Amino acid sequence: MSSTSTLKSISEFIRTGKTPPTQEVKYFNGKVQWFTPGDLDKEKYLGISNRSLTELAFIDKKATYFPAGTLLVACIGDIGKLGITTQDCSANQQITGIKPNSTTDVNFLYYWFRHNKMVIQHFANNAVVPIINNGTLEKIKIPLPPLPEQQKIASILDAADNLRQKDQQLIEKYSVLSQSLFLEMFGDPVANPHNFPISKLSTAYINIKEGTKCGPFGSALKKFEYIDQGVPVWIMDNIQNSSFVYDKCLFITEEKYLSLQIYSTLSGDIIISRAGTVGKMCVVPDSYKKAIISTNLIRLRLDKNIVLPIFFVLLMKYFASKVGRIKTGSDGSFTHMNTGVLNDLEFPFPPISLQNQFAERIQDIEAQKQLAVASLDKSEALFNSLLQRAFKGELTT
Repeated sequence: MSSTSTLKSISEFIRTGKTPPTQEVKYFNGKVQWFTPGDLDKEKYLGISNRSLTELAFIDKKATYFPAGTLLVACIGDIGKLGITTQDCSANQQITGIKPNSTTDVNFLYYWFRHNKMVIQHFANNAVVPIINNGTLEKIKIPLPPLPEQQKIASILDAADNLRQKDQQLIEKYSVLSQSLFLEMFGDPVANPHNFPISKLSTAYINIKEGTKCGPFGSALKKFEYIDQGVPVWIMDNIQNSSFVYDKCLFITEEKYLSLQIYSTLSGDIIISRAGTVGKMCVVPDSYKKAIISTNLIRLRLDKNIVLPIFFVLLMKYFASKVGRIKTGSDGSFTHMNTGVLNDLEFPFPPISLQNQFAERIQDIEAQKQLAVASLDKSEALFNSLLQRAFKGELTT
């Protein structure tokens, strides 16, 4: 049976991190890990941080000390990001450390915060940069079952979370394998070790008229014209990690499609975002005989006897900042994208026979990757279900 306790009553301490004066080099590059919100939410247990502090930072009271077994919570900005310390460490002022007392298992507390992230965010003030101060944090009420039950709940959730993480890691390995295969077969496109001929992308268009096409103006396709079912309209959400996903599209009537047929897509066309995360792209599969692109997309149609769509998509995924000296932002996306940018892209064109071999091997990798994605969907659903049940009191009953 659970009892409700305030966070303050179940904690040895709740205290905020500090940032030593950054101009004082004597405080940095020591042996004590110093965490920021960017280090959180990657793994449950915190390992190596991006920066470290010297002991002098603590002697001069310029840093906050957190022992192993402290739950670190981002309470400024990206509120609710988490991690558990595994060693004596420190953190900046955006992070609050919570050290649970003997009545509370830190792993249970971690999962409670993870389950209630939206609730925690609700406690933030309404400033431009949201903040939860320690006084507010201390008053948060947590249903707390007996310690053995907390530990049992945490153990079950750990097992489910580990399964989910293994599936995610497998997917990441397949992505790395695709990049390794590209380098193995073609080399770095800047170094061009195989001396493939260098040409502009525009020379590989199916023809000048159909090679590139921007989506219709907003005035040509208004919001009220979308319907629940009909001819698909591809949008930016259909492009996920250089792969095509169907379940995010919009729909128009057959009549509207016929009036906008110049914006239609065929099997093997590449769709590219030109707003939001600029430069996302993927290949349209052959499952959809009728569809058009939305306002914020560009359609690219290549001559598959010169450049294969999958070759170009993966070239841009792995080497966008190198090909044609395109400018990219901090997230790796393009800072600018239009048909003129595409026309002027220059890169090595491998023989089509080699591209075909590459496409066949990528297809095999993608098939295995999709099995891993399906497995991840199941493990994600299992973990989220257990997380819900755990804090409804249903997991150990």
